[in-house]
Amino acid sequence: MSEPRGVAVLGCTGSVGTQALEVIAAHPDRFRVVALAAGRSAERLGALAARHGVPPDRACLTGDAPEMLAELAALDDVDVVLNAVVGFAGLAATLAALEHGKRLALANKESLIAAGPVVAEVRARSRGEIVPVDSEHSAIWQALRAGRDREVARVVLTASGGPFRGRSAAELAEVTVAEALAHPTWQMGPKITVDSSTLMNKGLEVIEAHELFGVDYGRIEVVVHPQSIVHGMVTFCDGATVAQLSAPDMRLPIGLALGAPDRLPTPYGALDWTGGATLTFEAPDRSTFRALDLAEQAGRAGGDGPATLSAANEVAVEAFLAGRIRWVDIAAVVEEVLAAGIGKVRSVGDVVEADARARTRAEAAVRRRARG
Repeated sequence: MSEPRGVAVLGCTGSVGTQALEVIAAHPDRFRVVALAAGRSAERLGALAARHGVPPDRACLTGDAPEMLAELAALDDVDVVLNAVVGFAGLAATLAALEHGKRLALANKESLIAAGPVVAEVRARSRGEIVPVDSEHSAIWQALRAGRDREVARVVLTASGGPFRGRSAAELAEVTVAEALAHPTWQMGPKITVDSSTLMNKGLEVIEAHELFGVDYGRIEVVVHPQSIVHGMVTFCDGATVAQLSAPDMRLPIGLALGAPDRLPTPYGALDWTGGATLTFEAPDRSTFRALDLAEQAGRAGGDGPATLSAANEVAVEAFLAGRIRWVDIAAVVEEVLAAGIGKVRSVGDVVEADARARTRAEAAVRRRARG
């Protein structure tokens, strides 16, 4: 039997990170935790390090120092880097993992979205690989095994529709933070939950699918599927559609990303087909949930469009969570920042500059809309 794979869990105190640690602990013959990183919670980090036998010098609080994430990702005994850091701060770990030939189990979509061309260049010249952790991209990754790249006609990402599905723009004018955080099917962190409520999360996933799988935007579709049972589909040139179905349980895609190509013997998310489940699908309401179109437009524009989009959205969501702006202002802030223009991306420096510029513009847009 081979040695257990060494895993660095970055973002270990968040939703994905804690579930990853649960999966690892349940399969000690396959995985072991060799490094941990958290943002600012020293007490929680210390408790997790003690529980999983991680020495103090490999359990880091990153705070405002993303270079520490890169150091952990590059450790010799790390085979898999699970990047569950929230936001743009995860870029350093993404690049370091790929540069050092590691498997990148990617839950930090912002780093791939913001720095797509840079990540692609590192990925192409290194021995590193990306296996997605997001349930939708994991589903696509699995479905793509059923055919060749040239046979792919369409990739379909499913969206639950979030807590506000079916509501009009007028009805959403004064929704509260608590309402936006009440996701009907998934338990996630506040930022991604708000993104789900605006459909920005799905727009970001469209860009991520383009970067991960090399599928052009004209062949990526979004459908609303409230039951969150079908996580993604691929339609091939002969008309066959292959889908991945399971109950909402992030431990399934996490386990696959850690262990691929092997599947774990634990049936996370297994369905009971005798229970009479009904699956429904509908087109997203793009006029009410404008973030989806904004994301797709930024992706098609290329350059620093995705980085600008991601940064502006982070600022806007933070402002909404702090009660500074309304939910409907999130898309308005992003739209204003994107309208200021798109530039080129040739290096990490270009991405960092675009991110900083977008944040400055977004903060100004927030101030103009600030409540009270």
